[in-house]
Amino acid sequence: MKKALRIFLKVLLSIVALVVVLVVAAGLYFNHTIINSERGDRYKGPPIEEMTENGYTFKDLNRNGALDTYEDARQSLDNRAEDLLSQLTMEEKIRLLKGSGMKSGMGLGPSDEGVRGAVGTMVPVSRLGIPELYLSDGPAGLRIQPTRKNDENTYYCTAFPIATLLASTWNVDLVEEVGTAMGNEAKEYGIDVILGPGANIHRSPLCGRNFEYYSEDPVLSGEMGAAMVNGIESNGVGSSVKHFVANNQETDRFINDVLVSERALREIYLKGFEIMVEKSQPWTIMSSYNRVNGTYVAESHRILTDILRDEWGFEGIVMTDWFGGNHPPAMIQAGNDLLEPGTRKQYKALQKAVKSGELTGEEVDTSVRRILKLILNSQKMKAYAYSNNPDLEKHAQVTRQSASEGMILLKNEGALPLDEGTNIALFGSTSYDFIAGGTGSGDVNEAYSVSLEEGLVNANFQVHPAAKALFEAHKAAHPEAFEKPEGTLAAMMTPFTPPEMEPSAEAIADISGTADVAIVTIGRNAGEGGDRVETDDFCLSVTEEEMIAHVCESFHAAGKKVVVVLNVGGAIETASWKQQPDAILLAWQGGQEGGNSVADILSGKVNPSGKLPMTFPVALADHASSANFPMEGGIMSLRDLMGDRSQKPEEERVANSDYTRYEEGIYVGYRHFDKAGLEVSYPFGYGLSYTNFAYRNMEVELLDGTITLSLEVENTGAVSGKEVVEIYVSKPDTKIDRSPQELKAFAKTPLLEAGESTTVHLQIPLADLSYWNEESAGWTLEQGSYTIHAASSSRDIRLSKELSGL
Repeated sequence: MKKALRIFLKVLLSIVALVVVLVVAAGLYFNHTIINSERGDRYKGPPIEEMTENGYTFKDLNRNGALDTYEDARQSLDNRAEDLLSQLTMEEKIRLLKGSGMKSGMGLGPSDEGVRGAVGTMVPVSRLGIPELYLSDGPAGLRIQPTRKNDENTYYCTAFPIATLLASTWNVDLVEEVGTAMGNEAKEYGIDVILGPGANIHRSPLCGRNFEYYSEDPVLSGEMGAAMVNGIESNGVGSSVKHFVANNQETDRFINDVLVSERALREIYLKGFEIMVEKSQPWTIMSSYNRVNGTYVAESHRILTDILRDEWGFEGIVMTDWFGGNHPPAMIQAGNDLLEPGTRKQYKALQKAVKSGELTGEEVDTSVRRILKLILNSQKMKAYAYSNNPDLEKHAQVTRQSASEGMILLKNEGALPLDEGTNIALFGSTSYDFIAGGTGSGDVNEAYSVSLEEGLVNANFQVHPAAKALFEAHKAAHPEAFEKPEGTLAAMMTPFTPPEMEPSAEAIADISGTADVAIVTIGRNAGEGGDRVETDDFCLSVTEEEMIAHVCESFHAAGKKVVVVLNVGGAIETASWKQQPDAILLAWQGGQEGGNSVADILSGKVNPSGKLPMTFPVALADHASSANFPMEGGIMSLRDLMGDRSQKPEEERVANSDYTRYEEGIYVGYRHFDKAGLEVSYPFGYGLSYTNFAYRNMEVELLDGTITLSLEVENTGAVSGKEVVEIYVSKPDTKIDRSPQELKAFAKTPLLEAGESTTVHLQIPLADLSYWNEESAGWTLEQGSYTIHAASSSRDIRLSKELSGL
């Protein structure tokens, strides 16, 4: 009877979901017309021919029989763009300001044209030989459809580790290598711009998209993001850094108004993006859905022009998030050049604004000029013959290495590493159904995903058959619960986490008699369109608590060790149960090679060297942001895409929905915990190793406006390993309200053999010690002495030096 009821409810839910999708799709079509939106590509002229003039061979893109400046790759990009701009009609310019619709990325667009699964485009102008450019999601790997109609070939992409894991490596060179591999896949599949990386701050552990973002700290976020951008764009394809700015919750993201002080905005939420602009100059930046202090970011001239371009020197284009913003002319005037994915409604609004004079020709030209520079710089404009055959095997090795380097050993009391051939009892559904990454636009269509079970078998461990039989019986009893939702929209509405198995205490006790060690895997998934909650998500469920307790009790009684593996995308509660197991490995979500990467750590093939990019609090309420966050969570409604985005009257606005007040100011993450003197479960920057490191001989000096420092790091243990050196700066005699310490630089050592030493050299511009002075509306360096700390974590200071006379 229960089974029949479950089947009935499943069918009913499917019907309701289908109706909702059809209604929304119809609404999107008639209200916004995202499918086959105005493409501006009706020109039917002679084919483009290659010509030679004065010994220079070129393509006669506009078919006029002469060499135009924009056709001459020897000319500067500025001159070429200016020449091309002069040949465009106003109608063609307006069309370039918006994309040409979806490419079936969300199941709403045509599926058999271009690159299937690309979610956006930049429109072609065939009359002048301007090609159509393709945009694709890609925070953790390129996301396109792996199959195509009437095509036996496959187009799989590599699922790389999530951004949070990559930040945990604290290794900019490795992250750049990941970006290089990701960009190569875009290049070889004909994608021109990857929509990533994400660089928003982990303001709250509950943000559903934290897995796409790097850290609670802007310096770590900015450095990781810049490395990713540099890697991607080394292939001659663009990246789109997102979501600019303060997009720190998914709940009501289309209308939420972030009320934040200028100091917090500058020091916390903008700073990481500023670092990325300075160190990588990305081709594009994606404006966020939300408002900031009353104005949509996509319509904010102050943020997109005054700050981003005039202060920071950003040279690329700004594009909207999909269906972002409210009033198209205001977006162009603000400096938001490209409206994605592009709708007929937007096109008509732009036409009307130009005709009425609301939008001037100069304003149109400013945005079009930027767009043309990107197009001229693209591989499509260079007629690159993409292969549709990237080296996926090579990239799988990159993802395996990067995943293992970002996994964090939180606890180890003689349990790890494990000897080869160890018989391991695996408990927890995600031991067998490992989560590779988050959902929504951050998902990837990979060819395979290695589970923890498979990884252990590959590493010559034995998986206990009785423990596996418990999982198989559980899965067989709940087949519908293990069916993963297909398609971006479905995954956004129902992020897949396998239902947890419930082994009895008796079954666990029996297994403990014949297994050598137990591994309990705890899994969590989240993604775009919804935020997490505290119960059974941030905190363990009762089932998970009992499973850990029973496994530890039985195995410890038998004199055997227990390891907990956390297959999660963000912080979870650990303080209440971390004393029970002998070891805890924070494996994050490691992409398609995740199971192999975990096995590399467990076996000792790789010595863990990851460090936390956020704080693990004792309790969720300890986070200052918990006072102003949609704690009830929830999943985005598809109707949100079409809803009224006009601002409600003050008396009708709902807290943490219509607006969120960032009352904590600059006190985000470890800044808050340090200032409030709160205990934490695991501090920012924390992570263990199978070896130990000693810090010695730190030297600090100020030279020509730059703090230069050096210190010696020695591997004092018995096995080779890497160490992350974290540099914090504090001002004990400060006269202003500021954090007790702030991360200002970091470096990761090379692999050091036992007894080997290396000297780490770092530089910090003196200006980086400044705070945002709201009275003078600028950066101010407080005079006096500062203390420079070399640390293994934010709460493990190894060496300190005073720098006086500033």
